[in-house]
Amino acid sequence: MERLITVALVGNPNCGKTSLFNALTGLNQKVSNFPGTTVEKKIGEAQLSKQVKLQIIDLPGTYSLYPKSADELVTYEILRNKSETNYPDLVIFIADASNLKRNLLLFTQVCDLGVPALIALNMIDVAERRGIAYEIPVLEAQLGVKVIPINARKREGIDTLKQVLLTDIPDTHKEYFSLANVDHAMLNELSKATDKRNAYAALQYAINAKDLLSEKSLRLKTIFDQANFNIRQFLEDEVFARYHIIDEAVKAARLKPKDNLKQSITRKVDAVLTHRFYGIGIFLVLMFLIFQAVFSWSTYPMDWVELGFASLSEYVKNALPAGVLNDLLVQGVLAGLSGVIVFLPQIVVLFFFIAILEDIGYMARVGFIMDKVMRPFGMNGKSIVPLIGGMACAVPSIMASRSIENKRERLITILVIPLMSCSARLPVYTLLISMFIPDAAVFGPFNIHGLVLMFMYLVGFIAALFSAWMFKHFIKSNQQNYFLMELPGYKLPLASNLLITLYEKAGAFVLGAGKIIIAVSVILWVLASTGPKAKMDAVAEKYATQMEQMKDNETKEALMSGLTLQQNADYLEASYAGQFGKFIEPAILPLGFDWKIGISLLTSLAAREVFVGTMSTIYSVSGSDDDLDSIREAMLKEKNPNTGKPTYSLATVFSLLLFYAFALQCMSTVAIVKKETASAKWAIIQFVYLTVLAYGSSLLVYQIFG
Repeated sequence: MERLITVALVGNPNCGKTSLFNALTGLNQKVSNFPGTTVEKKIGEAQLSKQVKLQIIDLPGTYSLYPKSADELVTYEILRNKSETNYPDLVIFIADASNLKRNLLLFTQVCDLGVPALIALNMIDVAERRGIAYEIPVLEAQLGVKVIPINARKREGIDTLKQVLLTDIPDTHKEYFSLANVDHAMLNELSKATDKRNAYAALQYAINAKDLLSEKSLRLKTIFDQANFNIRQFLEDEVFARYHIIDEAVKAARLKPKDNLKQSITRKVDAVLTHRFYGIGIFLVLMFLIFQAVFSWSTYPMDWVELGFASLSEYVKNALPAGVLNDLLVQGVLAGLSGVIVFLPQIVVLFFFIAILEDIGYMARVGFIMDKVMRPFGMNGKSIVPLIGGMACAVPSIMASRSIENKRERLITILVIPLMSCSARLPVYTLLISMFIPDAAVFGPFNIHGLVLMFMYLVGFIAALFSAWMFKHFIKSNQQNYFLMELPGYKLPLASNLLITLYEKAGAFVLGAGKIIIAVSVILWVLASTGPKAKMDAVAEKYATQMEQMKDNETKEALMSGLTLQQNADYLEASYAGQFGKFIEPAILPLGFDWKIGISLLTSLAAREVFVGTMSTIYSVSGSDDDLDSIREAMLKEKNPNTGKPTYSLATVFSLLLFYAFALQCMSTVAIVKKETASAKWAIIQFVYLTVLAYGSSLLVYQIFG
């Protein structure tokens, strides 16, 4: 019978947990949330043999089991509670060999909880370049656990680790921190109150829970008060005692003296990249190059996708008999999907560069240099990481804000993250920019498209700072502010990690957006193809009469083609979708939007990228059977029936760009904000202020330039 072993990967941030997780699981992994939280967890499987399978959980990085942030709390909750669903049979503790002493503090705490553990000594190549090496048998003897040297990025030592995991799970080992000097009567009371057999686990739980407002927490506080227990002094003593043992173990096992050459190079690079002026300039240049690449690198694959969908639509149209099913598949499903999937190459390029910057250790530097910039706006340097993550998707970025210890700064960050232009906006930006902005080169290989795209991202970032500054004056907190961020060593990006990241992100976009787009496209096609019987019959009667009046056979065919286009457009206007668009048109007309754009604004509430799919469906339904023009060309041909002028003027396009830059058209974001803030109030405030900002900005631009 196959045996399933649950293994938790535990370690400090930037110790290489993700690389080890990818090395053990490959693509056999999934992302979900920890029970009762919205912190993401990765779970993967590894088949060690026919009899043994590993279920591997990648826990959030933490420095201590006295958590200071929400994601650190998740790691503690999993390890301290044996009744927890994800409680591990074994902990693989990933330690950075180049900074072993700091890493081992957490390791000794984990072991004293009574969780079986072994050490994967990672980054041995980095340690060797710094002149650091350890005698592994001595280190094992000192720490009382199995130590396996690995280089997770290069897959070195992974087979050895798997072989060790095939043997019996190690038992609880030596005690690293003695409670001999702690009041035993108090420990017994705490053990009874917390149902913990392990005295250290009971004491740690009581310290972490002492500030919570619950009956049990009040009881624990009473026990501490009766024993005159000084928690702060205990924590200081614990850290001192643990580091005394760690210092002896590291000193006994270390082979070579430290060589500071590598650190000297790192410091010189950091002096430039983290400079208060040069650092920000370098960051802006990198962002500019990324946005240029988003347009220039993805041109050919986008053309291939567009041609592929055109061929598929033509094939389906000819393969199936004419009728409702044919129209639904071609004008509804395929038209909606093609309008969004065509932009997948651009999204992959964007994710590719963001993943590289994270992998080499640059993103942590961005947080450091931006701390002084963010402070006046009620945030700190750690806010920049979820803000930049918002360029991919707001939902996981809002989850990532849990690393911000200060509650006020975290709340402000959450409220402004949706202003960062996410990947869902990219298809909208690309479509609208390419309609009116010439693809002309400036400054050599750089084009205007890339400049305008970067401008849109900067507009979102500036709006986020301004909104944060406003919230700073309304949201008050007495919590102490401090900023602590580790700058990891520089590393070359690992190809396998990049590929897995791109696979996950692209898959999430295609599957997540695809399901919504198909559903919206089908519903929209039905609404756009049906309508009130009286209105639809009136359109049919109008064009039947015009057809009968055609007597000249030489011109009849050409006239019928034009009448068919106009007839389809009139049918769309008379449909249920058209009626709704007409209903809201008076409210959006001052923004330069017509009733067709109004339909897309409504469907975009499900997800912003649905705008492009909606416009594809609308213009597919309103076009002729032979109309294979792209959505961009169809929109450019659209005329205002009242003025005869193009519907999409330059002012209209920029009005739309600003509306989509600011509006919160993502119900998933609303839901996650409600859950993260534990209040519907902040989700409502966020939705309202972003809607007002979007409407006001679009109104101002169109009324001035329209």
